[in-house]
This record gives sequence, structure tokens and C-alpha cells, in this order.
Amino acid sequence: MAVRDAEAGLAGAVLPALTAAKTLAESLPDLLVEARRVAATVLTGWHGRRRAGPGETFWQFRPFIAGEAAGRIDWRRSARDDHLYVREREWEATHTVWLWADLSASMQFRSPLAAAPKRDRALVLLLAMADMLSAAGERVGFPGLTDPILGRNAAERLATGLAHADERVLAGGVPAADRIGRFADVMLFGDFLDPLDEIEARLTAIARAGATGHLVEVRDPVEETFPFAGRTEFRDPESGFTWTVGRAERIAADYRQRLAARRERLGGLCRRFGWSYMTHRTDRPATEPLLALYARLAERAAPGGTA
Repeated sequence: MAVRDAEAGLAGAVLPALTAAKTLAESLPDLLVEARRVAATVLTGWHGRRRAGPGETFWQFRPFIAGEAAGRIDWRRSARDDHLYVREREWEATHTVWLWADLSASMQFRSPLAAAPKRDRALVLLLAMADMLSAAGERVGFPGLTDPILGRNAAERLATGLAHADERVLAGGVPAADRIGRFADVMLFGDFLDPLDEIEARLTAIARAGATGHLVEVRDPVEETFPFAGRTEFRDPESGFTWTVGRAERIAADYRQRLAARRERLGGLCRRFGWSYMTHRTDRPATEPLLALYARLAERAAPGGTA
């Protein structure tokens, strides 16, 4: 009898994880295509993270500044008119950016008001950012899943890794700081519904490792507005716990207050670390957080930035 109960318990734990893994694997090709489209939209007219610095690739000519060494003058270009020009090269120092998305059960929620489940939107953001960063010559990786990848096919390799990921990756939870090194950037996409003490401990470890974090809280619009009224049953998708409320509208104000307090705590932690923190609703275009993140990276990479 005990053996049967153990087998039943194991099946109850494995089958949902297997179903989630299959669903993720089936959806990743379409999500990768969507991520490519979003990345192309963001990169249109955007000069990325390019800047002058040591390297072999020509970037641009600029006017010669009095006091510079004469050996820096490009005499062939300067001979075309009455001005002196300097040939600048593009900075080619490769940077590591860790990308992580929460793939737990709570991220599969989608209301009729949303364009996509939270999980799908987080994956599109992650893969689009991988595509953009790899095009800029950066290394990208998924903590606990891949080593940092250098190459234009980084998004495809991340998608392949996620399609074959085991339950440890699908279970969610802010990643540990074990492989995250100093000066790296860490981008985290999720709803951050784990206990705040656990989240704070993981984020603090990442900060102590010397990395810079960027949190993107992904929310369904109904999680923001709480439009429920009358008798409503709420169910936790991870534990299966249900809670029935006779008049849901009576708890709306308290819910919004708790959500605001949770965000203030996370935001305060990020401000203390000098990190960025933003919220994103799944009824909004995916390009919005990507533009903000890419601008933040470009700002850090610029001379005199915070990098």
C-alpha cells in the first residue's frame, strides 16, 4: 500500500512537469519567430551599443581635435577637403549578459484581456534580447542551463536548451549567483510571486557577486486592475489551493495595496543596488521593455556610464 502511495505521489509530481515541458517545447519555435520580429522592430534605426574604443572594426570619421597626436590623423580622408579627420574604431570588448525567465505554473496565466500568457511574453522578451545582444557581439546565457554563448545563433541555442530543460529550470525561482561573475548584467523576467525573503536573498547574492541586475515584472492586466466582482473562486496554479470569496470587489482595494507594497519593496532593493526595475503588462507591446532595457545597457556601456 505504501509503495502504491509513493508511486502515485511520484506520478502526481512528474506528469505535470512533463506536460509543462512538452507545452514549452512545442511553443518555442513560434515564440522564437515572434522574438525575432520584436528584436528587428527595436533595432530599426537604433545604433545599439556601439562606441569608440580599442578594436579592429572601422566605425566612423570624426573631426581632429587640437591637442591630439598628429599620428591619429587619417590623411587620405583629410585630403578630400580643408578639415582634418581621425579614423575611429569600434569598441569590441565582449560583455556577458545572463538572461532568465520564470517558467513556473503561475506564469502560464492568461486572461481574455492579455495578448499572451505571462510565460510566453517573458520568453519572447528573453529570446529577443538574446538576438539583439548576440548581434552586438555580446555573450548571453541562461543561469543553470547554458554557459555564456557567443554567436549570432545565441537565441536559437537558448531556445533549444529551454526545449530540453528539466524540472529544475521549469520550477522557477530567481537563479543562484553561482556562475554569475563580476561586471556581468543579469536580466530577470517573471512575476516574482515567490516569498519576498527568498527573492531578496537571491538578488542580494547576485549583487554581492558584482553583477548589475535588471528586473522586468511581467503581469497580466487583470492582476493589475483586479476587475473581479461577486462570488469568485481564486486558485493557486502551483499548489492547487483554492479560495472562494463571496464579494470579490470588497477585497480589491486591499489587493492593490498589497501589490503596491510588494513592488515598493522590490523597487527599493533595486534602487539600493543601483539596478533597474520596471513592470510590463501583457496587453502592452513587447517592444516597450526591450527599448528601455537596451537603452539602459547602452547608457552603462557609454564612456562615463555606470558600467
